[in-house]
Amino acid sequence: MKAVVLAAGVGSRLGPLTEHTPKCLLPIKGRPLLDYWFESLKLAGVTDVFINVHHLKERVEDYVASQQHVPSVTTFFEPTLLGSAGTLLKARDFVGGDEDFFIIYADNFARIDLTRLYAFHRAHSRSLLTLVAYATDRPQQCGILELDHDGRVLSFEEKPPVPKSNIANSGIHVASAKIFDRLLSIIPADIGFDVLPTLIGEIYGYVTSEIIIDIGTPETYRAVQSMSLKFN
Repeated sequence: MKAVVLAAGVGSRLGPLTEHTPKCLLPIKGRPLLDYWFESLKLAGVTDVFINVHHLKERVEDYVASQQHVPSVTTFFEPTLLGSAGTLLKARDFVGGDEDFFIIYADNFARIDLTRLYAFHRAHSRSLLTLVAYATDRPQQCGILELDHDGRVLSFEEKPPVPKSNIANSGIHVASAKIFDRLLSIIPADIGFDVLPTLIGEIYGYVTSEIIIDIGTPETYRAVQSMSLKFN
């Protein structure tokens, strides 16, 4: 199985923390954030990873080259950021056309069993994409889902001023390779703003209480350091 890991973000909200360290390599209890993702992906049976790089790309490339026991990694440099959907489109040849694959936003810290997510996705054979969702107390700051009783997404809106629920998209997905036929050719493009709203009725939400935290601010980054990091 393969995975596309979106890791090119600058992390500007983190200020000096990302001046010399890419966001995806910020240490969490002494381990780079990417290290946790590689561990989770390996446990889920992922053998090959496509990862985009931009800010301090040499640091990420050096880190990947130093790892001996991770899935095989292909890095893709974006001189100008393509947006998450643009990066995904560039990964089409890497993924191929015969299997499902993970799409991971690496600026999240998560302790989540991806095998459960994949099992849910496979149980909903009509799902073009299944995304991990969680309850949030800040729905105006997230991509918000409405789900039916079976988990099918009835509506999706990024950062709505009047949220229809408190169930948020985490940026952790498993998708059918058929999704490439539904991507826009316009670049840059964003998965949340430009793609997911066009797939309503064909995508599902997997709601979990496992640890998922966007470490996008100094406050959330500090909070992660004091948490228990075991899988649920």
